[in-house]
Amino acid sequence: MLLKDNFGRSIDYIRISVTDRCNLRCVYCMPDTIKSGCYQDGKINHDSILTYEEIMRFVEAASALGIKKIRLTGGEPLVRNSMHELIRSIKKMPGIEELTLTTNGQRLAETAALLSQSGLDRVNISLDSLRADRYSEITKGGSFEKVMAGISAAEAAGLLPIKLNMVPMAGINDDEIEEFILFGIKTGCQIRFIELMPTVVNEHLFTNGFIGSDEIKRRIEKQFQLTPLKLRKYGPARYFTAASRETQAAGIIGIISAVTCRFCPQCNRLRLTADGRLRPCLYSNIEVGLFDALRNNATKEEIQNLIIQAVELKPERHHISDGDEKKSGAPHMMSGVGG
Repeated sequence: MLLKDNFGRSIDYIRISVTDRCNLRCVYCMPDTIKSGCYQDGKINHDSILTYEEIMRFVEAASALGIKKIRLTGGEPLVRNSMHELIRSIKKMPGIEELTLTTNGQRLAETAALLSQSGLDRVNISLDSLRADRYSEITKGGSFEKVMAGISAAEAAGLLPIKLNMVPMAGINDDEIEEFILFGIKTGCQIRFIELMPTVVNEHLFTNGFIGSDEIKRRIEKQFQLTPLKLRKYGPARYFTAASRETQAAGIIGIISAVTCRFCPQCNRLRLTADGRLRPCLYSNIEVGLFDALRNNATKEEIQNLIIQAVELKPERHHISDGDEKKSGAPHMMSGVGG
C-alpha cells in the first residue's frame, strides 16, 4: 500500500522520538529557564513514554502501509537504554529500507559499533561549533571532544555518510560557516546548514539570531564554488558540491531553508512523539493521539486507521513565516516533538 495525502504527496518516512530527555541544553532548543525533559512546562511522566514494544507495534502497522524510512530522534535518543535492541527489531521489520538516527554525539563513541552491528544505517550529528569553548557555551556544558570521538567511531563503524547539522546564529557561531565546509572537505562529512527555527521558548534568539538560507548561501559563495547536487528525491535539504576557489578541494553541503523557502510540496514525513502523538507537520497544531491505542493493545488495523487519519490531516504547508502563531503551532521545545 502507498500512503498519499490530499495533495498527492507520497508519505513513506516517519521520525520517531524515543524520549524527550536530553543530556544537553542547546540555547535554541532548551533554555536555562526550562527543565530538561519538559514539554508544555511539565515533564512527560515516565509512564507516558512509549515502550519499545509499543513503538514496534506502531512500526509494524506503519511499514505495512508503505513506510520505508525511519529516523530515531529525541531529545537525545542515546540517553535511552538499550537503543540497539530497538534498532535491531526495527531493522528486521519487512518493508523498512533505511533506519537512521539523529544524535548530539555525546554517547556515540561508546555505542557506534553496537548500533551499526544492530542494523543502523547512518547517523546525523548535531554540531554547532568547531571551537570547544563555544560548543560548550551553546550546549550549556557539552563536550566537544566527545563529539569528535563520536564522529571517528561512527566512521569506523561504517555509519556513512555522516551528516553534521549546524544551525548558524548571528553573533553566536555564524563566523564558522566556512570553517565547517573546510572541515567537511577534510573529513568527508556532509555539512548541513539549517535555518534557526522559532519555538515558543527561543523567541528572542530567533528575532536576533536568525540567518536566512539566501544569506548563508551568499556567504559560502564568497569562498566556494557551489554546484547543485541531487542526492535523493525527497527531503528538506538542497545539496551542493562546495569547491574551494583556492584549492579546488570539494565536499558536499546541504542547506535546509525551513523558514524562508518552504520544502512543504515535497514533504514525505510524519512525526511520532515520545508520548505517542502523531504529527503530520512539525509546525502545525494538528495531532492524532496513538498512545491509548498502543497502550491498550489496539489491533494493527486500528493503529493503521489512526496513521491514515494523520496522513489525511496533513496540511499543504506550514505557516512559520506568516507571523500567525495560531496557525504555525510553533513547538514549545523541539525536544518535545522530535524536531
